[in-house]
Amino acid sequence: MKKLTLVRHGKSSWEHNLDDKDRPLKKRGYADAELVSIAFKNKAININCVYSSPANRALSTCKIFTNNLNIDVEEIVIEEDLYDFVGNQVVTFLKNLNQNYQNVMIFGHNRAFTSICNIFGNSFIENLPTSGLVVIDFDVNLWKDINKGITRFTIFPRDLK
Repeated sequence: MKKLTLVRHGKSSWEHNLDDKDRPLKKRGYADAELVSIAFKNKAININCVYSSPANRALSTCKIFTNNLNIDVEEIVIEEDLYDFVGNQVVTFLKNLNQNYQNVMIFGHNRAFTSICNIFGNSFIENLPTSGLVVIDFDVNLWKDINKGITRFTIFPRDLK
């Protein structure tokens, strides 16, 4: 059994004239990531490995989660393939994950993450919101064999306010 937890980065700021990878979170992005990460912590899922897009907004969201989940920041693996807005790179990345990991958490971007949720999950998600979290279970032993899984649950900021 493999378990994938996807988290879209928190609401980001367009206030500054920065390269896309450098855009920071807005105050709401920090607050929503805090809310969702605390709700997720209550689900008591043991995460084996955490991967994040190198983009500032994704990595900042990731750090909020790892802090609340008591995962050492040193355990975060920065993965260029998660800086993807379509999803093809993310699918390739997932299918090549280390087979020893059962429960993996990834942080990245839309439209890629909404697509991934709908490709692999069995519940249609029109749009994965910022700071939104989706957990998908796969009844396989190897990541390369993941196909249609079961959307176990979602946590969206709007549902916590």
